[in-house]
Amino acid sequence: MDHAEAEVRLLDAAERLFYERGIQAVGMDEVRTASGVSLKRLYRVFPSKSQLVRAYLDRRDRRWRARLAAHVESRPEGRERVLAVYDWLYDWFTEPDFRGCAFINAYGELGAVDPAVTDTVRAHKEAFAEYVAGLVADAGEPESAVGPLVLLAEGAMTAAAISGSPEPARRARDGAARLLAA
Repeated sequence: MDHAEAEVRLLDAAERLFYERGIQAVGMDEVRTASGVSLKRLYRVFPSKSQLVRAYLDRRDRRWRARLAAHVESRPEGRERVLAVYDWLYDWFTEPDFRGCAFINAYGELGAVDPAVTDTVRAHKEAFAEYVAGLVADAGEPESAVGPLVLLAEGAMTAAAISGSPEPARRARDGAARLLAA
């Protein structure tokens, strides 16, 4: 097994385990077992758990933002693309393995003790806010709407995870529509 294959297998296992059970609840030996990669190779690819967590979050960030963008870009330009963010969130919240936002979860577990994880989480949240800002600008809406629109989305992520219901996305979409209409 080469380095690239080991990395993919380790990240696949880490993502499944970390997202399903939490980062601190999963040891490196569990990641090794689930991936089928030797412990020696695991530590050659990811010398620390913190590096594995950051790599997991970086990969999840790229995939999450690409899925969101693909959904949004399939909608008509203007306000509809802004509102499509909340439609996509609803779809995400209905996935059978939805456990909330991996970045909020990681920050809750490690934000106080791992500055590199905190930086990774902040970069994801900033990229999401910049994406929303671009949609708002493209729709000709005021920049002042960006902060509330982002908070509606972030609040929906947390509320959906806690409630176990996708409905917070619908309520956030309704709030976003009212905000844009005002």
